[in-house]
Amino acid sequence: MRVVVIGGSGHIGTYLVPRLVEAGHEVVNVSRGKREPYSPHGAWRHVTTVTADRDAEEADGTFGRRIAELEGDVVIDLICFTEASARALADALAGRVRHFLHCGTIWTHGPSAQVPTPEDAQKRPFGEYGIQKAAIEAYLLDRAHRDGFPVTIIHPGHITGPGWVPVNPAGNVNPAVYQALADGEELALPNLGMETVQHVHADDVARLFMDAMASRSAALGESFHSVATTALTLRGYAEAAAGWFGRDARLTFLPWEQWQGTVSEQDAKITYDHIAHSPHCSMDKAERLLGHRPRYTALEAIHEAVEALVSAGTITVSR
Repeated sequence: MRVVVIGGSGHIGTYLVPRLVEAGHEVVNVSRGKREPYSPHGAWRHVTTVTADRDAEEADGTFGRRIAELEGDVVIDLICFTEASARALADALAGRVRHFLHCGTIWTHGPSAQVPTPEDAQKRPFGEYGIQKAAIEAYLLDRAHRDGFPVTIIHPGHITGPGWVPVNPAGNVNPAVYQALADGEELALPNLGMETVQHVHADDVARLFMDAMASRSAALGESFHSVATTALTLRGYAEAAAGWFGRDARLTFLPWEQWQGTVSEQDAKITYDHIAHSPHCSMDKAERLLGHRPRYTALEAIHEAVEALVSAGTITVSR
């Protein structure tokens, strides 16, 4: 099939686009042209790249038409963040696409209640990102059920892989946290370190998009989580990560009000977002309907990314 991927040069696309090419699809990558994939792959030589500024073209009302004119059998949107953007694209593609796949987020759930959280749990999103993504999901699924719009939504957790810093055991993305563990230094965690994070390897997300395409009839009109099968407590994560460097974690715990004063305002903001959600989502639905099961555990996915940071010199390890 002809597959149009919007935002295919990022985290997910780095793995998804080569998988699509290897499966025999004709692939068109639509991007701003400002980023290379995180990992090189020969498959990119067979990809047609279209440069587009989505924000500017949406402002003048031309983006949806441009995507429709690419005549994809399948359109995969990895970078839609507002309901208005989703509406405009769906309007342009209605009746012209066989399968539309949208990348959502587990943030649509808001804070965890009963865990593991299934896809149909009550939505209580907070923060602009989660609220907008939940609105997109509600709109697209309503359109699927009401008008037959052929949509599938994939909700990733904390995407990780070589080439970028994963969400760390303090719940932010500062590589200094890993450096402290590598050096055997004391690391302060908020509260009792029992809040959770739930990572997923970018390639497992890519695989779920592929599985949804392969099982189109089962995937249409549905949303699926894409996470590792278990979540990690901050404390357990820190202890495991220290072990990668041959260390025992030296942890201390501070109440949130005190802990946030020990880090930058940006790090505290990111940490709060993660621990206020404390996700632990179920992967049962993807396995039941699509036969999909993640290949990476959370720690395996993170470890691969951390090893890449060591190789790049972002984290230094004494030998």
